[in-house]
Amino acid sequence: MSVEKELRGVSGWGMVVALVVLVIVSVAGFISGIRDSSPVAALGWILVGGVSMTALGGFTVLNPNEARLVTLFGTYKGTLRQPGFWWVNPLTTRRRLSLRIRNFESGKLKVNDHDANPIEIAAVVVWRLVDTFEAAFNVDDYENFMHVQTEAALRNLATSYPYDAHDESHVSLRLSAGVVADRLKEEIQERLTRAGIEVIEARISHLAYAPEIAGVMLRRQQAAAVIAARQKIVEGAVGMVEMALHELSRKGVVTLDEERKAAMVSNLMVVLCSDRGVEPVVNAGSLYQ
Repeated sequence: MSVEKELRGVSGWGMVVALVVLVIVSVAGFISGIRDSSPVAALGWILVGGVSMTALGGFTVLNPNEARLVTLFGTYKGTLRQPGFWWVNPLTTRRRLSLRIRNFESGKLKVNDHDANPIEIAAVVVWRLVDTFEAAFNVDDYENFMHVQTEAALRNLATSYPYDAHDESHVSLRLSAGVVADRLKEEIQERLTRAGIEVIEARISHLAYAPEIAGVMLRRQQAAAVIAARQKIVEGAVGMVEMALHELSRKGVVTLDEERKAAMVSNLMVVLCSDRGVEPVVNAGSLYQ
């Protein structure tokens, strides 16, 4: 659970004026103490001047989309988020944290997909820091934590889906880019929430079979594509033959018995399903010769 709290600093410009006045007064007081032969007063004004110089260490400049996590002797005091020129307790430690949107591209990971085929996969993650307390105190190094957890989530995702599905209704890494990206983002976000990181987008940037099986899987994909194409051709040819027979019968162009219908269907299927050009044979005799 986040306990980040926003810290409001004192205006830096106001403190500059106050410290300048304090230094001038302390110098004047020191000179006056020396003239009056009062070493105690002079020493007091020296201490005032020293405190004024120490206070200079409290100035900090905060740029847009930056934060300063402020701690005092190990105690968390808050986080400066408002851009500007501020002054805080000079004894505090102020850690700079960037709130800008950043990209991370993982290396190519070699894993087995759902079908135990070795594949290479990589992802690009767009992220930003949203909780400075969790990023600073819940994990040791939030950037390294993000890199490791992203790669772990990517490995788990790759084992959950096949590289390519034989059925288009099933989710696969290659064909279901949107679904896979949403699942990857959810899994990475779940892992990084404890580090105060928001995942804006996550997508696969590289996907390929491992080199040792790439050739075999390419031939498999080609064979699957040929089979799918043949199925479409046969479905279309059957519909065209059925339509031809129906139209011939409806318009009374010719009357065919079952044997001649079978011969016509055979010829039409050969013409429509052949992957090469066919040469027609003209029958100059009767229909039954």
